[in-house]
Amino acid sequence: MDEIEKMLLLQVADLHKIPEGAYNIRKDGAGEGRRSTANIEIAERSDGNPGIDIIVKPGTKRESVHIPVVITRSGLQDTVYNDFYIGEDADVLIIAGCGIHNCGKQQSEHSGVHTFHIGRNARVRYVEKHYGEGDGNGENVMNPTTQILMEEGAQMEMETTQIKGIDSTERVTRAELKAGATLVIREKIYTHGKQFAKTDFSVDLNGDGSSADVVSRSVAAQTSYQEFISRINGNGRCKGHTECDAIIMDAARVTAVPELSANNVDAELIHEAAIGKIAGEQLLKLMTLGLSEQEAEEQIIKGFLS
Repeated sequence: MDEIEKMLLLQVADLHKIPEGAYNIRKDGAGEGRRSTANIEIAERSDGNPGIDIIVKPGTKRESVHIPVVITRSGLQDTVYNDFYIGEDADVLIIAGCGIHNCGKQQSEHSGVHTFHIGRNARVRYVEKHYGEGDGNGENVMNPTTQILMEEGAQMEMETTQIKGIDSTERVTRAELKAGATLVIREKIYTHGKQFAKTDFSVDLNGDGSSADVVSRSVAAQTSYQEFISRINGNGRCKGHTECDAIIMDAARVTAVPELSANNVDAELIHEAAIGKIAGEQLLKLMTLGLSEQEAEEQIIKGFLS
């Protein structure tokens, strides 16, 4: 890989070199490198669609999978379908993400469709970062779709971060939880210029004792626009919480639509939404320490999204 591709891997997957354990690196719409392990198999899909199947054996512990994507060709439209099969009682870390370097005039786009089949009492930590850059006039577009199917007692922590440089993104996440399953989602987004970001979460708490905690933190600057939609359907004795916390700056706009449906008398559901500008006293406090107004804003935003 050249220096640009190495930099993209560092941004989206914190990789300085080929990772230990299982990995699959996708570059400009094709496979760049792959390795399976004794407990984690990565194989081409059998249905003819581009993408891979990641199969984690039952009982696998303390292993990781890296599946980053890098795009350096302007005008590339890349769609990939990845299915994850996590065996019972497994505990695995999955590092995904996509970085685009677009120096042309055409739109570059990556759409990742990920489906998780998480077995009984298995645990997954999933980290996904999106990053874009370029010195041309082409747009960077990412539209991830995630389907999560959780068996009894399964646990999943999902962290998604849009770092910078993504002109348009529509994130769609759907989850179905059986009894005792737990889903925690943490989203961080920063937009500026004319960028657009839409998040659409929908979680079905079908089993007794299931729970979901969905939290989005975002900053919208300049003339960018963000839309946050979050639905939790309580279909059994369950607990659900959804929260949108946004800082709005300049001439940006933010829309938050939390939605709860209690379809069982023992469903406990909560939603919260807060949108506002940076408080003046926060800026003043940092400026008295010697920071300029711009530096103070940057520190507040960095802390808010950390």
